[in-house]
Amino acid sequence: MVELSILDYAQINEGRNADEAIQETIELAKVCDQNGFKRFWVAEHHNVPAFASSTPEILISELLNQTENLRIGSGGVMLPHYAPLKVAENFRMLSAIHPGRVDLGMGNTFGIRPVQRALNTADKASFDYQSQIEAIQNYLLGQGDNQGVVANPQTAAQPELFVLSSSVKSARMAAELGIGYTFGLFPYASDDKLQVCRSACRVYRENFKPSEFLSEPQVTIAPFLTVSDDEEEAKDYAKALDIWLLGKDNFEEFNRFPSVSTANAYEVSASDREKIERNRTRMIVGQTDDVATQLQTLAEDALADELLLIPLMPSFAARKHAVEILAEAFGKNR
Repeated sequence: MVELSILDYAQINEGRNADEAIQETIELAKVCDQNGFKRFWVAEHHNVPAFASSTPEILISELLNQTENLRIGSGGVMLPHYAPLKVAENFRMLSAIHPGRVDLGMGNTFGIRPVQRALNTADKASFDYQSQIEAIQNYLLGQGDNQGVVANPQTAAQPELFVLSSSVKSARMAAELGIGYTFGLFPYASDDKLQVCRSACRVYRENFKPSEFLSEPQVTIAPFLTVSDDEEEAKDYAKALDIWLLGKDNFEEFNRFPSVSTANAYEVSASDREKIERNRTRMIVGQTDDVATQLQTLAEDALADELLLIPLMPSFAARKHAVEILAEAFGKNR
């Protein structure tokens, strides 16, 4: 059966603060560790008030310390913000301390202009996603023309590498580079999203070239989800995600992830309703067994090895319970 993993944002729910959100992320990783999940990844988000996960590398270090079996990684490090050497050294250090447990998921999102300026982000016109990843690979392997610069510490342990993407183009790139591929159903709404997903995963498998990082293709699909034992409760959770995904004011409309009561009181315009309907292509909503069936079908249709689940629900208790009931539904905690 398909493997299960979690992508977490260290979300700050209503009535909570960033310190509590970070501790809840650590606790959620422990729950995943105890319930047979394979990976736990944390995101990189800047200037989003409701998300505390801005520096995944540092959070990864603590998550590795607090868990035993999970692979811990980034979902992902946004390469336009960083030099390849720094990325390679960060994840080589993590791998040296926790060999065999570190994942480096990489993305190419630039963020809004103020964030780009604050982070000295690469110029869009000159940024080359594939070249950045190749440079990181070369530093990790000690290959290529690095002008005499090596990535320290010098250790045999390597992270697993993944491209985060929602396109066929990036799927082909990941295949050519011989690294894992994660297709995100969540980043944007599209009527043909599932078709693009299937096409991207097929292209990746057909063009995969084994490398020193990965001998066989590794496909992961990442959807938002809201799930509960009770279908109506899952639908209520989805209402909170609905208004969050409207993304108004660059996701600054809410300084905390909205509660169900906030969602119920929210005045939804006609254009909001249209966007909410489109956004439902980004998520899976329902009672446990129904969600498990949809997830299994999704994985089979796209020939995915893993599902990277994003339970953006408006309380830690709901997220924790989601992990537990899905582990039970997929037979992971036996």
